[in-house]
Amino acid sequence: MIPTRLTFITLRRIDFFGHTIYMCGRYRLSRKKQILEEPFAAISDDADWSPRYNIAPTQLVPVIRRNLRSVSREFSLIRWGLVPSWAKDSSKAAAMINARSETASIKPAFSDALKFRRCLIPGDGFYEWQKVNKAKQPHCFEVNRGELFAFAGLWDTWTGPSGKALETCTILTTTANVLSAVHGRIARLFRGTFDARNRLVQERPPFVHL
Repeated sequence: MIPTRLTFITLRRIDFFGHTIYMCGRYRLSRKKQILEEPFAAISDDADWSPRYNIAPTQLVPVIRRNLRSVSREFSLIRWGLVPSWAKDSSKAAAMINARSETASIKPAFSDALKFRRCLIPGDGFYEWQKVNKAKQPHCFEVNRGELFAFAGLWDTWTGPSGKALETCTILTTTANVLSAVHGRIARLFRGTFDARNRLVQERPPFVHL
């Protein structure tokens, strides 16, 4: 369900590698899986994806990541809300949908993932709510009227008591700047084509330095 009374804001002329924009707790991905695979040059697993317009934490989301046994990129569905591999249980996943890029390298929950398990999380819009008097006004932020982009993300695998593996992810954020009137944190973004997929396969520098 799309938020009501929605204001659309188009973001233009942003340098995605030296600048950042808002982070949110909800976002949109209106492309089909087949359309997502081509710009990222990714090989798909058996995951099925249909366009979604209000993606929320703890739901399955598409990610583009490098196969750990090769240099190929793959399209997978994993759960939004990171559960570290060493966690006792998965109950706090909803609280870990974001990772602060300023401290990710020293936080036990994110440090290994930052080194070895980076990913791209495709999107074409995201939502943020601004407090106006006693009400909250929802805004939808887009890039060039719905251009495909990717959040910089991390992923990990947690194994439960039954032995079943759970793959999860988080989105890297930093301090807000030019749009800080709406929200105090912002997400690292990439354009969803050549530049994004090349950044993914680089060992250094990590996303935190972009």
